[in-house]
Amino acid sequence: MTKKSQWSPDNPHPLSRMRTELVWEGKYDEFGKRREVDVAGCAMPMQRIETVDEPRQQAAASGQVEIFEENFRRIREDAPRYPAFRNRLIWGDNKLVMASLLKEFKGRINLIYIDPPFDVGADFTMKLSVGDAKESILKDQSALEMVAYRDMWGKGTDSYIAMIYERLVLMRSLLAENGSIYVHCDWRVSGYMRLVMDSIFGENNFRNEIVWCYTRMSAKGQKVFSRAHDTILRYSMTDDFVFNVDEVRRPYSEGSKAREGYTLNRLGSGYSKQGVTVLNEHGAFPEDWFADIPYLRGAERIGYPTQKPIVLLERIIKASSNEGDLVADFFCGSGTTAAVAERLGRRWLASDLGKFAIHTTRKRMIETQRKMHGEEKPYRAFDVYNLGRYERQWWQKEHLKGADAEHRRVVLEFFQAEILAKTPSPLIHGRKRGSFCHVDGIDSMFTRAEAAEVAKAVAQAGGKDCYCLAWEFEMDIRLRAEAIRQELGVRLKLIQIPREIMERNRSGPPPFLEMAALEAKPVTRKAGKKSVVDIQLLRFMPSLAEVPAKELKAWKDRAAKSGFDFIDFWAVDFDWRPGQPFHHHWQDYRARKDRTLKTISDAEFDYPRKGAYTACVKVVDTFGGDTSITVAVKR
Repeated sequence: MTKKSQWSPDNPHPLSRMRTELVWEGKYDEFGKRREVDVAGCAMPMQRIETVDEPRQQAAASGQVEIFEENFRRIREDAPRYPAFRNRLIWGDNKLVMASLLKEFKGRINLIYIDPPFDVGADFTMKLSVGDAKESILKDQSALEMVAYRDMWGKGTDSYIAMIYERLVLMRSLLAENGSIYVHCDWRVSGYMRLVMDSIFGENNFRNEIVWCYTRMSAKGQKVFSRAHDTILRYSMTDDFVFNVDEVRRPYSEGSKAREGYTLNRLGSGYSKQGVTVLNEHGAFPEDWFADIPYLRGAERIGYPTQKPIVLLERIIKASSNEGDLVADFFCGSGTTAAVAERLGRRWLASDLGKFAIHTTRKRMIETQRKMHGEEKPYRAFDVYNLGRYERQWWQKEHLKGADAEHRRVVLEFFQAEILAKTPSPLIHGRKRGSFCHVDGIDSMFTRAEAAEVAKAVAQAGGKDCYCLAWEFEMDIRLRAEAIRQELGVRLKLIQIPREIMERNRSGPPPFLEMAALEAKPVTRKAGKKSVVDIQLLRFMPSLAEVPAKELKAWKDRAAKSGFDFIDFWAVDFDWRPGQPFHHHWQDYRARKDRTLKTISDAEFDYPRKGAYTACVKVVDTFGGDTSITVAVKR
C-alpha cells in the first residue's frame, strides 16, 4: 500500500514555490537571513593628499598666473557648463571608497563604467621600463593587491560573486535616477554577472549585452574556438535614462549608400518611399555588436596590462552621459575612463586599490591637462585622496589562529629582532641593534596618525630610532615621518613586511627593505632682478619591495649605481605646509616616447617675500611607490 502524500495543490511542497535564484556561499547567514552590505561600518573619512592643476601651477611659479587666469576665464565663458568641481582620484579598496562617497554622492552619479578583474589565474607580474627603456624590470603585485586578490578568489566563484555583489549594491545607491552602469567582463564570469545584476538592478532595467569583438592571435594547437570578444552588460536605474543615440551612430558604408539610393534626411527620421531609403544624416543606428574597435592601438598603449581603448570608452560615455555629468570608474586601472571623461567635458571620480594604477592615472591626467590647456580647451583640476585599508584575515585565521600577538611574533622572528617580554609601551614590540621595533596590526595599514603615536612612545622610552614594520603604508607617509623627525628627534625607519613570510614552510628570513631614500637641495639663482628657486635631486634609492626575490640582489646593485633611473615621476610643492595637501607647482615624468627626466626643476619659483620656506619633493618610482621629503628654503 502506497503512503499518501502530504503535499497537494492546497498544501504545495516548499520546493514547488521556489523562484530562480543565484545562491553563493555567504549570501545568507547561519539563520537563513540575507546578509546586508555594511555601509555604515565601511564609511570612513578620506584625506586629500594632493591637488593637481598643472598648467595653472606652472603659470603661478613663473609669475604669469594673471595671463593664465584671463585665458582660462575666456575659455570657461565659452563653455558655461563647467562648474567649480574638482575631480577625484582615490586610492583604496573601492568598497570602502564607495561607502565613504555615499554621504556626498548618493544618487548623483550619472554613469558608471567598471572593468573588474575576472581572471582567476591572472598573473599580475608586469614588465616596466627602467631609465631610457633599454632595460626592463619585473614588478610583482603589492602585498595589498595580493591579499585582496586572494580574498577575491579564495573560495572560487563564490567569493568573487560575493565581492562583486557588495560593490554593485553600493554602485546602485550612487547612481542617479537617469543613470546607467556598464560592467565589462568576459567568458569567465559574464553568466554570473548577468544574474547578479538582474537581482540588483532588476531584469526590467537590463538594456544591452554588448559584444566587443576584436582580432586576437590564436595559440598554436589550441582545441577551442579563438576567444576574441568581451561582454559589456548595460543596465539603467529607471526607464528615464540618458541615451544619446545620434552621438554614437556609425557612418554608412559606401556600399549601403549606393545600394539604397542614398538620400540624407535632415529632419533625422528614416523611412522608405518608392524604392529610395532615406538615411539619417548622423549615420546608422548603433548596434550592440562593436566590431569596429581594435583591441588596443600600438601608439595608445601606456604599458598597463588591462588598458582599454579610448574609442570604446568614448562610445559608452557619449551614449549614456551629457556634458557636465558625473562619470565614475571604481576599478580605474590605467585611467582611460577618467581621461576620456575629461576630454568630453564630463566630471569624474576614479579609484583603485593599487598604487601603480593611481600613479599611472595621475600621470595620464596631468598629461591630459597639459594637452587640453595647449589646445585652449577647458579642463578641471583634480585631487588625489587616500583611503587604503584591507583586512588580512585569511592568513590570520588559517595560520595564526586569530591572534595578533602571534602575528607580531612571526614578523619579529623573521626580522631577526628580539621580542620584548616587557615593553615601555604597547606600541613597542621588539628591539634590533639598539633600535626599537613596532609591528603594525595585521588588519590595518600604517598611517600618519599611528606614526606620530609610535614616535611619542619611542621618545618617552628614551629612544632615537624605531623600525616600523607594516604590510602597507599610507600614501605620503614619508612626508609625515620627516616632519616627526624634525619635531621629536625620532627617526622612523619604515620597513614593509615582505609577503614571503606568508609562504607555507618558510624557514629562512626574506629581505626586509626600508622605504626609498631621497635627498634634494634648493638651488637659488638670479633671474633678472628677481631671485628664483628650483630643486635639485641629489640621491634616490628605491625600495625594490615589489621586485621578485630571485632578482633582488642584481637590481639592488643596479639601483646603487644609478638610482635616478628608477624615478618615473617627481614633483615639487615649493610652499608646503604641515597638514595641507601637496600642491603640484612643478613636475616632470618619463613618457612612453620620451624617457628623459630632469634632475633639476626649471620652475624658477618666485617667493612673494623674503623669509624661511619649506619645499616638499615627491618622487614616484618605477613601481608606483612614492617617497616625499621636505627641503628648507631661505629666500
